[in-house]
Amino acid sequence: MKLIFGCDPNATEFKKGLMAKAVELGHEVEDYGADDPIYANVATKVAEDVVAGKADRGVVVCGTGIGVSIAANKVKGAYCACVADVYQAQRATLSNNANLIAMGSQVLGIETAKVLLENYLANEFDPNSRSGVKVARIREYENEH
Repeated sequence: MKLIFGCDPNATEFKKGLMAKAVELGHEVEDYGADDPIYANVATKVAEDVVAGKADRGVVVCGTGIGVSIAANKVKGAYCACVADVYQAQRATLSNNANLIAMGSQVLGIETAKVLLENYLANEFDPNSRSGVKVARIREYENEH
């Protein structure tokens, strides 16, 4: 799976640790940098390129994960879940078909974040699951507005 990573300058080392874990798991990674203190710029660029098919999924990081998640979700077709525990990381894919996740470098330890990343990447969405109609409604709404 190809993954795009991006973060603000405060999360550079954290992002590098996540990228190393993704490579260890056998994924291809691309780094969209960490130089811009306006985290919305990198988050929306990662989201745009995931939606455009330049990668399968994206990972964005800031201090809390909240800001990059909000920014990424402004991109039509981007579904970014801010995750802080294993269940959320699993359900981001299984229940919500999230094509991006966000994490906070100041609220999670790197080893926990690596476990979250692994759990997020280990799952695939099943559109025939009970969550299928719920996710379809989100997309319908997005297309209507």
